[in-house]
Amino acid sequence: MAVYTVHEPPRRVGDMLAHTERFVFVRDGFAWSAFLFAPLWMLRHRLWLALLGYVLVVSGLLLGLRAVGASGGSSVLAYALLALLIGIEASTLRRWTLARRRWTALGVVIADDLEAAERRFFDAWVKDADDIVSRVRPDLMAPAPRVPGTSNQDVIGLFPEPGARS
Repeated sequence: MAVYTVHEPPRRVGDMLAHTERFVFVRDGFAWSAFLFAPLWMLRHRLWLALLGYVLVVSGLLLGLRAVGASGGSSVLAYALLALLIGIEASTLRRWTLARRRWTALGVVIADDLEAAERRFFDAWVKDADDIVSRVRPDLMAPAPRVPGTSNQDVIGLFPEPGARS
């Protein structure tokens, strides 16, 4: 089972459904794509500061190893260790970037895959919203608006009043 953290973007005025489609689920664990293709992975996830830091660290590491006269094998080993670190910390880099962009961390979900995590999160999220609505005092709720030109005596259907049986 995988662990996902759920992040909500800053709210915009508009449709709530469109807002929920922008939620991001970040999977914890080793990211093979970040390990194998770190710069491309950072570009894909728009991790600009992480990419800048990565370029500076790689260039500093390679220049430093060249300055001390290290062999080509040690440069490859150093780069491989850096790639391993990026693969391990990929989810942390994404969460840090989202937090820097003022996204809100909503919670943690444990599921087999991303689809199951989304389903489990939104099921719980909708249930919590229903619980909040059910706890609102009835005297604080606004009455249903009346449509002009209708009266209580109008009957549509077989039963004279809602819920009544003949």
